[in-house]
Amino acid sequence: MNMPNKRLKWLMLFAAVALIAGGSQTLAANPPDADQKGPVFLKEPTNRIDFSNSTGAEIECKASGNPMPEIIWIRSDGTAVGDVPGLRQISSDGKLVFPPFRAEDYRQEVHAQVYACLARNQFGSIISRDVHVRAVVSQFYITEAENEYVIKGNAAVVKCKIPSFVADFVQVEAWLDEEGMELWRNNATTAYDGKYLVLPSGELHIREVGPEDGYKSYQCRTKHRLTGETRLSATKGRLVITEPVSSSPPKINALTYKPNIVESMASTAILCPAQGYPAPSFRWYKFIEGTTRKQAVVLNDRVKQVSGTLIIKDAVVDDSGKYLCVVNNSVGGESVETVLTVTAPLSAKIDPPTQTVDFGRPAVFTCQYTGNPIKTVSWMKDGKAIGHSEPVLRIESVKKEDKGMYQCFIRNDQESAEASAELKLGGRFDPPVIRQAFQEETMEPGPSVFLKCVAGGNPTPEISWELDGKKIANNDRYQVGQYVTVNGDVVSYLNITSVHANDGGLYKCIAKSKVGVAEHSAKLNVYGLPYIRQMEKKAIVAGETLIVTCPVAGYPIDSIVWERDNRALPINRKQKVFPNGTLIIENVERNSDQATYTCVAKNQEGYSARGSLEVQVMVPPQVLPFSFGESAADVGDIASANCVVPKGDLPLEIRWSLNSAPIINGENGFTLMRMNKRTSLLNIDSLNAFHRGVYKCIATNPAGTSEYVAELQVNVPPRWILEPTDKAFAQGSDAKVECKADGFPKPQVTWKKAVGDTPGEYKDLKKSDNIRVEEGTLHVDNIQKTNEGYYLCEAINGIGSGLSAVIMISVQAPPEFTEKLRNQTARRGEPAVLQCEAKGEKPIGILWNMNNMRLDPKNDNRYTIREEILSTGVMSSLSIKRTERSDSALFTCVATNAFGSDDASINMIVQEVPEMPYALKVLDKSGRSVQLSWAQPYDGNSPLDRYIIEFKRSRASWSEIDRVIVPGHTTEAQVQKLSPATTYNIRIVAENAIGTSQSSEAVTIITAEEAPSGKPQNIKVEPVNQTTMRVTWKPPPRTEWNGEILGYYVGYKLSNTNSSYVFETINFITEEGKEHNLELQNLRVYTQYSVVIQAFNKIGAGPLSEEEKQFTAEGTPSQPPSDTACTTLTSQTIRVGWVSPPLESANGVIKTYKVVYAPSDEWYDETKRHYKKTASSDTVLHGLKKYTNYTMQVLATTAGGDGVRSVPIHCQTEPDVPEAPTDVKALVMGNAAILVSWRPPAQPNGIITQYTVYSKAEGAETETKTQKVPHYQMSFEATELEKNKPYEFWVTASTTIGEGQQSKSIVAMPSDQVPAKIASFDDTFTATFKEDAKMPCLAVGAPQPEITWKIKGVEFSANDRMRLLPDGSLLIKSVNRQDAGDYSCHAENSIAKDSITHKLIVLAPPQSPHVTLSATTTDALTVKLKPHEGDTAPLHGYTLHYKPEFGEWETSEVSVDSQKHNIEGLLCGSRYQVYATGFNNIGAGEASDILNTRTKGQKPKLPEKPRFIEVSSNSVSLHFKAWKDGGCPMSHFVVESKKRDQIEWNQISNNVKPDNNYVVLDLEPATWYNLRITAHNSAGFTVAEYDFATLTVTGGTIAPSRDLPELSAEDTIRIILSNLNLVVPVVAALLVIIIAIIVICILRSKGNHHKDDVVYNQTMGPGATLDKRRPDLRDELGYIAPPNRKLPPVPGSNYNTCDRIKRGRGGMRSNHSTWDPRRNPNLYEELKAPPVPMHGNHYGHAHGNVECHYRHPGMEDEICPYATFHLLGFREEMDPTKAMNFQTFPHQNGHTGPVPGHAGTMLPPGHPGHVHSRSGSQSMPRANRYQRKNSQGGQSSIYTPAPEYDDPANCAEEDQYRRYTRVNSQGGSLYSGPGPEYDDPANCAPEEDQYGSQYGGPYGQPYDHYGSRGSMGRRSIGSARNPGNGSPEPPPPPPRNHDMSNSSFNDSKESNEISEAECDRDHGPRGNYGAVKRSPQPKDQRTTEEMRKLIERNETGPKQLQLQQANGAGFTAYDTMAV
Repeated sequence: MNMPNKRLKWLMLFAAVALIAGGSQTLAANPPDADQKGPVFLKEPTNRIDFSNSTGAEIECKASGNPMPEIIWIRSDGTAVGDVPGLRQISSDGKLVFPPFRAEDYRQEVHAQVYACLARNQFGSIISRDVHVRAVVSQFYITEAENEYVIKGNAAVVKCKIPSFVADFVQVEAWLDEEGMELWRNNATTAYDGKYLVLPSGELHIREVGPEDGYKSYQCRTKHRLTGETRLSATKGRLVITEPVSSSPPKINALTYKPNIVESMASTAILCPAQGYPAPSFRWYKFIEGTTRKQAVVLNDRVKQVSGTLIIKDAVVDDSGKYLCVVNNSVGGESVETVLTVTAPLSAKIDPPTQTVDFGRPAVFTCQYTGNPIKTVSWMKDGKAIGHSEPVLRIESVKKEDKGMYQCFIRNDQESAEASAELKLGGRFDPPVIRQAFQEETMEPGPSVFLKCVAGGNPTPEISWELDGKKIANNDRYQVGQYVTVNGDVVSYLNITSVHANDGGLYKCIAKSKVGVAEHSAKLNVYGLPYIRQMEKKAIVAGETLIVTCPVAGYPIDSIVWERDNRALPINRKQKVFPNGTLIIENVERNSDQATYTCVAKNQEGYSARGSLEVQVMVPPQVLPFSFGESAADVGDIASANCVVPKGDLPLEIRWSLNSAPIINGENGFTLMRMNKRTSLLNIDSLNAFHRGVYKCIATNPAGTSEYVAELQVNVPPRWILEPTDKAFAQGSDAKVECKADGFPKPQVTWKKAVGDTPGEYKDLKKSDNIRVEEGTLHVDNIQKTNEGYYLCEAINGIGSGLSAVIMISVQAPPEFTEKLRNQTARRGEPAVLQCEAKGEKPIGILWNMNNMRLDPKNDNRYTIREEILSTGVMSSLSIKRTERSDSALFTCVATNAFGSDDASINMIVQEVPEMPYALKVLDKSGRSVQLSWAQPYDGNSPLDRYIIEFKRSRASWSEIDRVIVPGHTTEAQVQKLSPATTYNIRIVAENAIGTSQSSEAVTIITAEEAPSGKPQNIKVEPVNQTTMRVTWKPPPRTEWNGEILGYYVGYKLSNTNSSYVFETINFITEEGKEHNLELQNLRVYTQYSVVIQAFNKIGAGPLSEEEKQFTAEGTPSQPPSDTACTTLTSQTIRVGWVSPPLESANGVIKTYKVVYAPSDEWYDETKRHYKKTASSDTVLHGLKKYTNYTMQVLATTAGGDGVRSVPIHCQTEPDVPEAPTDVKALVMGNAAILVSWRPPAQPNGIITQYTVYSKAEGAETETKTQKVPHYQMSFEATELEKNKPYEFWVTASTTIGEGQQSKSIVAMPSDQVPAKIASFDDTFTATFKEDAKMPCLAVGAPQPEITWKIKGVEFSANDRMRLLPDGSLLIKSVNRQDAGDYSCHAENSIAKDSITHKLIVLAPPQSPHVTLSATTTDALTVKLKPHEGDTAPLHGYTLHYKPEFGEWETSEVSVDSQKHNIEGLLCGSRYQVYATGFNNIGAGEASDILNTRTKGQKPKLPEKPRFIEVSSNSVSLHFKAWKDGGCPMSHFVVESKKRDQIEWNQISNNVKPDNNYVVLDLEPATWYNLRITAHNSAGFTVAEYDFATLTVTGGTIAPSRDLPELSAEDTIRIILSNLNLVVPVVAALLVIIIAIIVICILRSKGNHHKDDVVYNQTMGPGATLDKRRPDLRDELGYIAPPNRKLPPVPGSNYNTCDRIKRGRGGMRSNHSTWDPRRNPNLYEELKAPPVPMHGNHYGHAHGNVECHYRHPGMEDEICPYATFHLLGFREEMDPTKAMNFQTFPHQNGHTGPVPGHAGTMLPPGHPGHVHSRSGSQSMPRANRYQRKNSQGGQSSIYTPAPEYDDPANCAEEDQYRRYTRVNSQGGSLYSGPGPEYDDPANCAPEEDQYGSQYGGPYGQPYDHYGSRGSMGRRSIGSARNPGNGSPEPPPPPPRNHDMSNSSFNDSKESNEISEAECDRDHGPRGNYGAVKRSPQPKDQRTTEEMRKLIERNETGPKQLQLQQANGAGFTAYDTMAV
């Protein structure tokens, strides 16, 4: 099963082996390192390539290597360079090419760049030197010869000024004088002595200037080296010669000095332009390099001096250096230095250029370079920097990654050069190992033999084969082969084809590499006769042992015998013969053993074979002894030796060595001479120490080597081995000083001592007991001070003068103090350090005593002792942390060392600083100074030197202070130079000689303010747009504020006018470092304004800033170009001309004009319009269509944009001859007739007057017939033709200009057969909407063909709109959009059929566009218009229709390209309807959907009462400016008033203007009044009611009407219970009244529905929707109003009941002109659920509103609409402890009445029931709230109904208040109803209470002390959630004159009108959120469920009502402020 797989495996293996074998043979043929090498540059680009843009340049780069390297061009940063079309290319052969280019195409990154050429192959990369490419654009330049000012008699140097941008390429060629004489630059060499000389740098040198030279002028001629252009200077230079008046010293113009850089072998001039009188002399010096020494410059043929100028010809590098020019005359001298640098070209070479290094071995590259100057040396490897900057690069241990190309770069500022070298890797090797080999084998002759050897090693070994010691080479029978396996082993095999007996023998395989050899041998035995292979001559060295084996073949062999001279060996002791044929001869000698030996092999059969071997014996050399003589030679002597080799075979090699180092002839003074073949002479001309040593002579021949050694002694002067140095020894110790030297002979060392204290004269040491010298070492035992001094050591060996050294021996003695006693002072409380320095030999120990007592730092941690070792001794420091008075003492330090002791004393005196001054007082202060006094402090035992008064600004730290110095004897001073309005801290310190006291306590003062003294800074005025500029500035420096800056006056006016500035005031921004800014708006377009700014504080304004001027941004021209006119020039050109718009309307600088033009029929298609820009006032339009009407407009353009377009003008291009008819048909009609039809030309180029039909019989020489056809006819019947004869036809068209081109020719032949054909052509017809269209189908054929039509692929059948005409045409009447499409006509008869297809395009009016609202303001709407996607014809524009809610429709035209349109001049805060229609050239299209929206703005907002009303005794002032207009300007106010107890209102004025104050006169003093204000603006009106009391005659206030007693809950209950006999009848009577009212309501509701219906301000908003899918929506909103229709107030009364509303219900929808018919008539029904019958009477309060008897399912406990529920200005965070005091006052009617506006405030038990809470009277505890916040942080407006006021009759009145209880959420109304007060987002600014302004002003923030205003108690009814004892007690009532911020005495209403829908709606809490007030007694505290059941049984009503009404009798709400 596996066989096929196995076979496959073996086959694959064999194939792999064969592949590898083949590869290895290739490798063997081409070894890896043969010829392969890294890149080397053949041609390297130069350093600089400058070229002209007109010539371009080519840069060549070539490199060699194997494989051939790739050339890449790179930038200096290493990135590759690519092609730049037209500017830079890289050719295929690697050249970098810069083609010639235009000047405007110059690109710096291409043409001024540093490039390099990179060559790379697999062995590495190299980079060329830097190539600085510079393209020079030919540009105009002028040169100028400059005037030179010179004193008579001096030399002048006239310069030629060359512009800097061409200075590198332009040089002076010659100078010309006015007579035309030319002075050339390069002939300067011959004219050094003449008057004129042109210097190498181009200046003209004129020597010894005289008066006559002042009349000459000179011009320079320059040459551009790239372009070759020469030009004369534009100006002529003159010498301005000064006649000297008196002697003057030389002066040098130092500006001339800049470093001179010149190329080697060029000429240079070093200038020294000094002038003086008398004319000075000049001397030049050159500084010796690296020193300050100088030497005079040697003048010769190469170096010349002309006047003061030094000229050097053919400069060399050695000329580089610093030169000094010294100028002198009889008056003085001057000198100047200059530096000359002579550059030599850089070149580099690396040695060695290639090296192969084994792994781990070191490699060294040396960079050899020349050139000057050389700034840097750097190395790179394979093109990457390696950070090495030394000339020698050494790699200590070569790794694999080190192989590659190395480069050395040398650089200076001008050029660079490089050299490269390659590092190749050797390896660390394994010696060869035989891994597998062949075995001995015996076989018959005939078959082939295969011997195999496998060897391994690193590097891979080579395997060779031997047979009996002889190498086997390939021949026809022997084949040797080898290959390398994948693991690196070498497999070698030997194939022997058809083996013979002669092939037998010892086979050996040898594996060899350069690191070793391994071998294996085995015998191959082949049956056959004996055979001995030929043996080669054997050479052997005499004395060695000969071993040879007889090469025998054949098998078996019986014996092998060696013979010599036919004698069998051995024949002596030295010879041994072995049976296997091996012969050994020991200690071979030439005489006895050199002979021919024979080997004889026999088998058993007696067959034998013989072979002979010749042995040659070689003799090794032998050297004779030699010597250099017995005695030593002296330095400088001659020495020689002879080396003779008497024995040994020639040729001989003789070598010499000294101390094993080879001696080279000619080096180190050696001379070697070969006297003959066997003798060599060594000669040394002059001996020195180097020549001392062992000499060896080595003789070598092929037989061996021999050597002999001899020593040469050279007498050498002494040299130090150990030179003595200065020594120090302790007194009494044993001293030892060594002194050692060597030399030949060995020197003698002696010691001497100096006489006296200085070295100089020495005497021998006296022999004594303690001084001796042993082997050069000086020993001094028990050394004393007397032994101290200078000693001399001398070493002498008689050779030379000897050596000597002087040393100092010092003796160390006991310590010593130089200063025995001193005084030291220290400041008390500060650290002090006492120091004692003891000199002497170290170590020295120092102890301290204080007043002769041992001082131990351990006993007092204030003391610390430290020691410092000095060179001369020891310094001991006693540190005292804090000095105290007790530290005034005598301190003694005792020093001890090994040699003795000493002491010194320090007298310590502790001093103190003064105490701090005290009683610092301010005597007087002004704006900028302050007078101070203080008391003198204790002086610290040192006289007070001075006081320092320190003062600083309060915010600064005490490190930033100013000081005033006061003498120490005074105690008063004045501090000046303070800044106004600045808080300063002042303190004082006293100072004596010791230091300063502590600071006194600081005094704080504030200087008086002044007006700012600084101007605002960093003022910038920048245009924002065409009418706005932004002014930014920073405050004046803080030091110049002189108080707190309150703000800035920013003034601006038109620049260059005398008008005064208009100032705007900007408040100061306190934020640190922030810029102020102001936008000046409504400015004129492109007008310059001047702006000034001044800062002001409360004292006044500071200085005006400097005037800043700025233009507003350029606008667009507001008027079009005028007088636009066009003139037709030709059939394709029109000239358009115009006059610029008036300058004042340009609004900027008119840059260009644009002409917009298009064929008139394409004018409305924006894409077809063409635009032409021009700067002139006329232009010619080219390339127009012929005979086409064009429409044109012209507009002017500024930087602000395009201006207004002119009125379109129209011109028609001239007619021309028409084009050819586009198509022609010729149809056979019979045997003599052909119908020719054609299509008109595509471009008629005019009105076609006629067609000409040409016909011609084909083939005949007949003339062409023509037939004129009228222009409306498109076919022609040619008759009278010959049957079956072909005819050719073609057609032309003609206009009034002439006949046009001919159509294509067509050929037809009359025939009897007339196939059906259609003469009409495929065409496209464009039909207009609602018009008729006709599509032709003219057919021929006999028989007459049948014609059928298909419409869009469907068979046509006639109908009332479409029918087939007799001529085959299809008529479509009144085309509509759906008719567009393909129409195909088919004609068919019995012969043939044909068809054509027409396309019908219907042009229709546009479909309805899309209108969206994009922005609203108070008086404008912005709408976005978009065309309908389905429109085919281009739109020409839109008509926008809009109308206010109660107005007429208005229209506005909008262009098609304006995406947005503003409708302006609208009413503020009003509803609008908007729709649009589009129009095109067909007509106006369909209208869009109506957009309902409204402008921004709201009704007026209530002011705070204290800001609005100002009361006196008999009048009240009304400040109407306190009203907020809600965004829409106020129109007027209506003012009404009445006394509080009256019912009728008196109208005082119905047209009060909003900006005025108004006074209501003739009031009675001390009387309560009601005031009603109605504020009107375009968004509506707002009604506010206020209560106020006039003052008394004396100006006092009157008391409130009545004070309520403070009753506790228990008191209240007790009163009710004790008065049951009164309560029960009253409650019963009330029930009867309520039932009566209900009956009346029911009866009246059935009456007239239209009576008294007046509707105010009916509006309908988009928000009137209710999501019926959300059952919790009502729950969430609390109340949702349906569409509001307001009822008017009843003048003079508060009466407004549900009955009145109900009466109007029936016809209201249809009977009022303001009702919007587009609204859904079922809107009411959508907003209310089906009624549910009401069970029982809800608290007995149902007054007859029939709607109140129904409840929505699930809302049984909800209250009837128009119960009283007001929320008076509380925030949900209100703290009950902060509740305001409140009072109730009697109702004006004196009995219980409707209670307006109770906001669900739950009264505590015992409190009067019918109470209307004032703003701030909420007494509900914090825990009892069910508020809900709005989603975005706005507060929900939630009504919280109180059940005790659940009176439907109050609906109307209550509604006035309910409006004020709303706080909007996220800009939207929570009511979602359409009424303007409830539903309109425009009325509610986001996140801001619309009515917030009422509580602004004095309150700080709206009712801060209550917490936040907003929805209070979302579902809570009083303390329904507060089990137990109800709310806390209210605080006592405030006095009458209570702070207005706490009690607002206005009862304001918005309007006395209500919404009908509000009476209809049931609303209030859903579910059982505390619908019942709990009884105060526990037994009466029933749950809601219990209460509901009681109500149904009619049990609770009376009791609850008694409780509620008994308390309320006779009271009414006081001081209502509705929010």
